[in-house]
Amino acid sequence: MVQYIADRKDIDFVLHEQLQVGDLSKYDRYAEFNKKTVDLIVSEARNLAIKEILPTQRLGDQEGCTFDNGNVSVPESFHKAYRLLKDGEWVAMTEDPEWGGQGMPITVAMAASDYFVGANYAFMMYPGLTHGSGKLIQVFGTDKQKELYLEKMYSGEWTGTMMLTEPQAGSDVGALTTSAVKNDDGTYSIIGSKIFISSGEHDLSENIVHAVLARIENAPAGTKGISLFLVPKIWINDDGSLGDFNDVVCTGIEEKMGIHGNVTCSITLGGKGKCRGTLLGEENKGMRAMFLMMNEARLLVGLQGFGCASSAYMYAVDYARERVQGKNLLNMRDKDAPSVPIIQHPEGRRQLLMMKAYIEGMRSLLYYIGWCEDKIKVTHSEEEKDKYQGIIDVLIPIGKGYVTDRAFEVCNHGLQIYGGYGYIKDYPMEQLLRDCRITMLYEGTNGIQAMDLLGRKLGMNKGKPFMDLLGEMGQTLAAARGISGLEDFATKLEEAINKLGEVALHIGTTAFSNKILNAFAFAYPFMEVTGDVIMAWMLLWRSSIAALKLEKGARKKDTAFYEGQLKSAEFFFNSILPVTLGKMKTIRTTNGAAVEISEDSFGG
Repeated sequence: MVQYIADRKDIDFVLHEQLQVGDLSKYDRYAEFNKKTVDLIVSEARNLAIKEILPTQRLGDQEGCTFDNGNVSVPESFHKAYRLLKDGEWVAMTEDPEWGGQGMPITVAMAASDYFVGANYAFMMYPGLTHGSGKLIQVFGTDKQKELYLEKMYSGEWTGTMMLTEPQAGSDVGALTTSAVKNDDGTYSIIGSKIFISSGEHDLSENIVHAVLARIENAPAGTKGISLFLVPKIWINDDGSLGDFNDVVCTGIEEKMGIHGNVTCSITLGGKGKCRGTLLGEENKGMRAMFLMMNEARLLVGLQGFGCASSAYMYAVDYARERVQGKNLLNMRDKDAPSVPIIQHPEGRRQLLMMKAYIEGMRSLLYYIGWCEDKIKVTHSEEEKDKYQGIIDVLIPIGKGYVTDRAFEVCNHGLQIYGGYGYIKDYPMEQLLRDCRITMLYEGTNGIQAMDLLGRKLGMNKGKPFMDLLGEMGQTLAAARGISGLEDFATKLEEAINKLGEVALHIGTTAFSNKILNAFAFAYPFMEVTGDVIMAWMLLWRSSIAALKLEKGARKKDTAFYEGQLKSAEFFFNSILPVTLGKMKTIRTTNGAAVEISEDSFGG
């Protein structure tokens, strides 16, 4: 069985040929990250992922986490893997070395994470959430908070989480009831209960630092009155030493469908009245702080789903090459014809090519979002910064919502390739499918991502970010027109872009009319068609590079890869994009059946 997670050739293609990440080394910020260094980083990440993290995936799923009177133990194999990840300074790859980071480009960190997350994302949630909560401290913390917490967290010595959800307040965060009362020493007494807290309690580190949303007494109702607090499991003294237990108690853990290696906790804060926290940022600005960090969190979830899909595709291709089943259709009447590997059967090839096209398009999209972040960090033009930030804002619900939808679909096809063997635990597919499913739910369900795209992102800044995104697609389109063999792809993408622009205008206008409910009933299909067009864009971009390389005489060992890029695009443009155009037509109707049907008519 294969022991790799992602296609290194494809990763290198996106990094160096599509995004030309080595060019970032021209800027002082990333001067040391030339192509040679980038390749070394990716190689080291790949080795760690394959040799140390991947073996924990199945073990972690089988062993799970155990709860004993408030204490949680993670799978035993996680301890060595976490120590190696921590010692290699991988927890905060993109952050300032002053605080324990490596200062690398986000695009390069995406490639390293491609391997780490694909190897075992349940395990990688522990350092991932640590980095996310540390980032909150870096952006919003006082100098004292940074001094006490940041290096310990970015180094992985301490871990972190984010506490948002409560039993009565799931996606409606404004309904939370956790309270904060200011003390004479400037700290706050925190009282409340939180649920679904990933990595909320475990034995990987000596302290866990929670970023907690709570409402200060007499604060406004709803999200306007929510503040953000730092609440460590063990109190941290002013000199940085560990103090007393801070009355943060895990009251139970969830038995889940997947990601068994990551603990999901219910936690009580201040059950004995002894939980303290410090304000992080300004009073009543907690949701603002969380939203600024939401892009990173949602992009990580997209990468989690993608990691499952990438692994599923690699396993499926390998299995299809080895599994001999049935005769080649061209030899069906020959009773002496040998059976052939299932990769020779048209249906098997169709499913594999669909998986391949989505994997390639999704990898390019996720890395592209990271590349936009890097461009913001190196450019001095405020106009350019605003442009790339706007594009990121539009793409995040696609990178989270659309990508995890398609990732689950890819995992499903991978299981189908295995047939009955895919459904049993002796093979990796059933775990990948189970683990992938949660990515469509947490950090905002994919329905919420669709509502975010329609309700917030589409009309942001009078629609300029969305138009900037279409403009970027237009540049790829113009370049492809001049490349022999891509004319038909370019024509099809141009039609899809024009139709998407029309649909966006229609549904955006409808969303601010008396048919707002009709519009939002089509928010999800709108996210799907937007994602499909973005996939087509990425595949045409990739094909443009591949076609030019073939035209100039690619090396023999690279020829199949480049030809494969053209076939991925050909399949997508001829088999998937026509369906997308049909969906766009239905969106234009904004039919009201879904909102007009009475509740009683659903039966039950």
